[in-house]
Amino acid sequence: MGLIAVGLFDDFSRFLESRLEEFLKNNPHLELEALLEQLREQEEDTLRLIGELQFQEKRSQDEILAKAQEIQRWHIRIEKAKTANRLDLAEAAQQREATLLREGNQRWGQMQGVKERVTQAKELLKRIQQRRQEVQTKVTESQVTRNTYGASQRLETDGWNQTRTPYGAPDELDDAFLRWETQDELEQMKRNMGR
Repeated sequence: MGLIAVGLFDDFSRFLESRLEEFLKNNPHLELEALLEQLREQEEDTLRLIGELQFQEKRSQDEILAKAQEIQRWHIRIEKAKTANRLDLAEAAQQREATLLREGNQRWGQMQGVKERVTQAKELLKRIQQRRQEVQTKVTESQVTRNTYGASQRLETDGWNQTRTPYGAPDELDDAFLRWETQDELEQMKRNMGR
């Protein structure tokens, strides 16, 4: 589980790096804004995922506590039955206690898995936030650069963009696919983390 998640994080990090390079080469002042928006959405999705996982963790803790109280109750019953020389009840109670202990251990393992996924999701969030900060810096630099070159440079950039698509507008279909593919990657990662 840990190695798979680390591999996913590395793949996701490489994906973001290659996407950033691709966006920078093609049309930095437009594409960086789109990437920044994707990163914002991914950050929100990851925050939501962390919230859901933390809720699952709390629920698991509550279930484990309830199971522990039930185990304690049956342990007391075992002792009472032994003291009263009711070995038939004591043996049945011991079996019940063993079942509850097994269930408690399973719940504990599940909770540990959820805790690990919380940690991984927080690491992912940290990477997304770092990447978003890097992209935000690039957006700011791009805005400063465009403002420095002035209107004539913007006209040249607009002319360049017009050759990119037949109608002089950004390729909306390409942008939509890029957003969808990035979101799909994140959803796949979340599904893999949930296993």
